[in-house]
Amino acid sequence: MNNLDISFNDEVNFLKDSDKDWITWISNLLLSAKKEIHKENTQEMSINFVSSKKIHEINKKYRGKDRPTDVISFAIEDGLDEDFMSAFSDDPDFVEDIGDLFLCPEVIKRHSVEYETGFNREFGYTLVHGYLHLNGYDHIEDDEAKIMFGIQGKVLREYGLPLHPDQENHGKQIH
Repeated sequence: MNNLDISFNDEVNFLKDSDKDWITWISNLLLSAKKEIHKENTQEMSINFVSSKKIHEINKKYRGKDRPTDVISFAIEDGLDEDFMSAFSDDPDFVEDIGDLFLCPEVIKRHSVEYETGFNREFGYTLVHGYLHLNGYDHIEDDEAKIMFGIQGKVLREYGLPLHPDQENHGKQIH
């Protein structure tokens, strides 16, 4: 149940922070999210830390948004039939490649100041948010948002990174 293999690509030296063991922090937070969504098989994913310029380019190319953002997720199984995946997920040796996250610490830091959340909380929010997207969760419709943000809020609270009260109601977020 606890297997989550993460490969890191750090283009901005984010993980070199000597004050915090980010790899352990990230792994433990995502394992909490994995447990909350009842994923029992091994998962693998990549996390890429990129510059504001690079995430701007990715956002423009793949999402048509001409601005930098905090996180972009590329899910491997996006659009795959659930019956197709269930044939594999019952196999205890199945390793599910859920995809890639691109995170921009510079934008996350800017958001933490704008939203007055603090960097760790904002980083945790962004990380769990992207991880849930890689696992098929979305927030386009209100009912989807309520489920996704409910899971996200619970994981963050249990990890000591609570959301603001206005972020808890009916799945709407401040960003």
